[in-house]
Amino acid sequence: MTRVYARVFLSLALLVVGMPVFSAGEHHNHHQMPGMSMDATGMVMGNNKDKLPDDCKEIAGEYEINVIAGTSFAEPYVSTMFGFNEHEWQVEPCSRITVNFKNEDDVRHQWMLHGLPKYLYDRGMFHMEAAGGHSQTGVFIVPSDDKTYLVHCDIAQHMEKGMKAQLIVGRGAGDLWSVPGISADFERPEGPFARKAVYAVLVSTFVFILTFVAGIKLFCP
Repeated sequence: MTRVYARVFLSLALLVVGMPVFSAGEHHNHHQMPGMSMDATGMVMGNNKDKLPDDCKEIAGEYEINVIAGTSFAEPYVSTMFGFNEHEWQVEPCSRITVNFKNEDDVRHQWMLHGLPKYLYDRGMFHMEAAGGHSQTGVFIVPSDDKTYLVHCDIAQHMEKGMKAQLIVGRGAGDLWSVPGISADFERPEGPFARKAVYAVLVSTFVFILTFVAGIKLFCP
């Protein structure tokens, strides 16, 4: 009986000791998914240099785009705080695209693209993230269809404050809504009418005074 208890105790002990090891292994494998790299400076998810989409027989073209993220690129657009140096890129179908992503701010930023084939890219995304003052480089391959892909920063309120763009493949499928400088009236006007609200108030006040004076002269001769 003592031996039976000893065996049961030993089995339970091995199970308890092995559980954290198994969990750690699962955790490690989860963070080492194909196409993913991560360190203190940022991360890349969906990195793909050679796996072709099913509808592509070969790489049709090579593109390299340099993306810079920072508050300085929000200046030309009203109601924005962050921005990219460009908000639109155009490539041919079945192209391989190298993205060099540089973050000029102190806060982290992302360059995230949606709508890619899920059998090649986890959740259909290519995702880059750079900590403040750092850069990341990643590669992905687009399918053969004409499509307009959403590009944005997914950190809270960064897209709403200007970090939205589009990647046009082939003829595309129309512009996305509210892309600064592309499909929305986000441009900040220059010259004497740069402050539209101020001038609108001044004009309204002037018209009111003229109407008031004319009314006095009309009813009080």
